[in-house]
Amino acid sequence: MRYSLPKSLEVNGTEYSIRTDYRDILRIIEAMNDPDLDEAEKAYISLFILYEDFENIPVDSYEEAFKQLVWFVDCGDDREHKPTTQAKLIDFEQDANIMIPAINRVAGKEIRDLEYLHWWTFLGYYMEVGECTFSTVISIRSKRAKGKKLEKWEQEFFNANKDLVLIRHKESEEEKEEKARLNAMLG
Repeated sequence: MRYSLPKSLEVNGTEYSIRTDYRDILRIIEAMNDPDLDEAEKAYISLFILYEDFENIPVDSYEEAFKQLVWFVDCGDDREHKPTTQAKLIDFEQDANIMIPAINRVAGKEIRDLEYLHWWTFLGYYMEVGECTFSTVISIRSKRAKGKKLEKWEQEFFNANKDLVLIRHKESEEEKEEKARLNAMLG
């Protein structure tokens, strides 16, 4: 059991200091979801954000460094994760306006005002979020993804708040250009 908050990761026998503030990890998640980046670019940018002394990590250690990054982002969860085809239930960028107030309530303070908040502490607060707009949105997304019938009040909430509930597709620059080209052709 881990009772301390890691501030470094071991990569092939060498300890490297990492950025552990929740905002840095959210930037990594944002990079990993960027449709304009390929997988190698996503990994490189993520490593660059996490490791304070990234330039000191040998190239042949990048794969292990990325495994350690995943371990850290997963809050030290050592279980093997199987690829999933489950619907996306959370978009940290889109959901920030409803997620942060829910976390603030659990934390008992405005977390955005904090100079520093360890990622694992942030996730701990997140895991304890109770009944609120954010949990309602996630519950409705989950039910819809599983094809379950919404309660009457949930359907009413969904109808009134589709912009909150539906996760917007992030278009790549290529998709935006193609859409603009088609719109120009159609006049």
